[in-house]
Amino acid sequence: MIMKSARIHEYGDTSVIRLDTVSRPRPGPAEVLIRVAATSFNPTETALRLGLLHNFLPLELPYALGWDVAGTVCESGSGVPELRVGDRVVGRLDGGAASEFVLAPAGLLTAAPVTVALTDAAALPVAGLTAWQAVFEHGKVEAGQCVLINGAGGGVGGFATQLAVHTGAEVIATAGPRSAVTVGRHGAHRVIDYTAAAVDSVLEEPVDVLLNLVPLSRAEAASLVSVVRPGGRIVSIATPIEVPADAGVTATHMVARNDVTQLTELVRLVDAGVVTVDISEVRPLAELPAVHRLSEAGRIRGKVVLIP
Repeated sequence: MIMKSARIHEYGDTSVIRLDTVSRPRPGPAEVLIRVAATSFNPTETALRLGLLHNFLPLELPYALGWDVAGTVCESGSGVPELRVGDRVVGRLDGGAASEFVLAPAGLLTAAPVTVALTDAAALPVAGLTAWQAVFEHGKVEAGQCVLINGAGGGVGGFATQLAVHTGAEVIATAGPRSAVTVGRHGAHRVIDYTAAAVDSVLEEPVDVLLNLVPLSRAEAASLVSVVRPGGRIVSIATPIEVPADAGVTATHMVARNDVTQLTELVRLVDAGVVTVDISEVRPLAELPAVHRLSEAGRIRGKVVLIP
């Protein structure tokens, strides 16, 4: 049996993404085969495609794209008592989800939320886990603190805003005009239009925690350090931010890891109505190259879901 899979055979521009016809895999021990309902696009995949991550994330080519998966178990290998054919699941994989079917280790999957469409659930794993770890593990955000989320209009930013609000913190978010309404709907107490004014010029008081989710120039990074109070924290998932020794601020450059326990808790919060999943676009998988081009041009807001 065959299937379609979006793969790259070499590093390069978007022309290297091919929708190949390949054999459908069969699950081995502790694996399941998922009929993919959707995957979602993550901006890091453009760097992966270009080969910019090769030194610490080398790929075996050809490589099937897609880290987020939501779908239905359609076949199970031996030793998978916790999952049955027909189960709706969601998970973060090491690639392959941009396909009609994908193999997945059962231990990387959790039950999909029941209150949102299965296709929408594909937006949750990578962005949601990144936001969770930025807010709770590295930012250590607590009730009563003031948190600045720089770049709240993206996929990670949407989840980070909601999770920070959920802790009881006061959330100040930066977003462009296209994203401001959505960021406000996610609960941000104040939204700063970064296209109209520099953040450090409009904040009256320093913040306890800064979550930076966007690439920065050296000057931009330095200006953001100045808005964090002594004893505060900076967490960046993009540009590492250097902090002067006498600033009294802790700075962390984080890379998110896979954590099924955290993903399960995120699903619980979605089903409880605490976290919403914002889908900006739904596209067919064949349009993945176009999505990559839009991302490189800075024209994507929120999460884009791709359906095979």
